[in-house]
Amino acid sequence: MNTNMSGASPSGNAMFQMMVTKLNGDMRFVGIFNIIYGALACLSIIGAVVGVPLIIGGIRLREAADSFEAYLRSSDFAALEKGLERQSRFFFIQKVFLIVGLVLTGLYILFMIFFFGTLANLSRSY
Repeated sequence: MNTNMSGASPSGNAMFQMMVTKLNGDMRFVGIFNIIYGALACLSIIGAVVGVPLIIGGIRLREAADSFEAYLRSSDFAALEKGLERQSRFFFIQKVFLIVGLVLTGLYILFMIFFFGTLANLSRSY
């Protein structure tokens, strides 16, 4: 079932196929990089908090690349939908990761301001 809004198949467009092929290669590279970086982070207990989401995100991105490749081979719209769904999961994991990182960075900055402010007040006392 090959349907879209215009009625024409995007898989027949050479520019579209070239773009999806390039995207596929980029997703594979980023997916493998995330898996390797996550595995290295998991070598420590604290690093596993970071490593496990990276590994899961990398796997989702590789699955999306596989689905896009299947779409290019067969022009099966279901494969394209599956690829986009897997890609959206990867971006959701990245979004949560980014928000948590920003919150932790903000808390760290506040802690450092408090710590050095207290240290400065203690040094004035002597």
